Amino acid sequence: MSPSKPYLRIATEEAFAPPEMIRIYQKILAGSDVDPGFKGLMGFYISSPSERAQHIMRCLQDLDQIRLAHMDEAGIDHQVLALTAPGVQIMDKATAVSFARVANDFLADAVRRHPTRFTGMISLPVQDPQEAAKEIERGVTRLGMHSVVINSHTHGEYLSDPKFWDIFAAAEQHGTPIYLHPNSLPRNMLEPFQECGLDGAIYGFGVETGLHALRIITAGVFDRFPKLQMIIGHMGEALPFWSYRLDYMHQATVRSKRYDSIKPIHKKPSDYLRENFYITNSGVAWEPAIKFTQSIVGVDRVLYAMDYPYQYAAEEVQLLDRMDMSAEDKKKFFQTNAQKVFGISAL
Repeated sequence: MSPSKPYLRIATEEAFAPPEMIRIYQKILAGSDVDPGFKGLMGFYISSPSERAQHIMRCLQDLDQIRLAHMDEAGIDHQVLALTAPGVQIMDKATAVSFARVANDFLADAVRRHPTRFTGMISLPVQDPQEAAKEIERGVTRLGMHSVVINSHTHGEYLSDPKFWDIFAAAEQHGTPIYLHPNSLPRNMLEPFQECGLDGAIYGFGVETGLHALRIITAGVFDRFPKLQMIIGHMGEALPFWSYRLDYMHQATVRSKRYDSIKPIHKKPSDYLRENFYITNSGVAWEPAIKFTQSIVGVDRVLYAMDYPYQYAAEEVQLLDRMDMSAEDKKKFFQTNAQKVFGISAL
């Protein structure tokens, strides 16, 4: 922190991948009937000789010199680290349960090496909700982590299904917000996006993850777990911009009794966005979008993120430094909101 920059820059959606996980991915990709979304996304990054792919794979696996140098070059004081998508969620249940522990221990070691530079999110074997709940407890009580990352769907299944709600119960009990991060599109959604090159971060990720968040809202998850907090990136996966229509059409759909899956909930969808979600600007270094989202959910619920290494653009940091925003609100955006949400004290 300096007089010219009276805040720290905490980036809150920054990915990593243990080398051992990449080896597991290679084995999955060599098998039969590979998930096409996973093959098209992670299969590309692992095998492509392109400069972008090589940069991403190199940076994902480094939690020391390369990453710290990039942080220093861009002026990032602290990163909140999450296991890159799809994490353990592409694995079979037994492997997911065992490797989630390995990945979380790997991350905890990195945080211990660089306590003023890194904070970690707990990765979960969503395939086994009971074991996932146990890993939340272990992550909090033994590893000192205070948030969770879930990479959207798990083999095409969504957290709106009550069979996964042990995860929500554990997160609420331990006060660990859940970062709902994009994943490659599920089989039954992929083709119309992939055939035109729009399945990834350009559009498909936001559509699928926004859908997932909205499914959680309309399923009544926050009525059952009112203290549960979630985080969504990329300027809320567009949900704040849709909030008026979501409120109107949710009410209209309930009245129409068209779907058994749409029942009355206690509040409007936009109320849950304001009360149960934090939103990061990951990948969206755009002042109008940031300010609009602050106007919808409040300045206390919008946080900075870079989306490293998938989006590493040092000039975006200075662009956001120059936002026409009060010093108090800018410090909330870059620093203090993240400290509160992720339990960051070692700075």
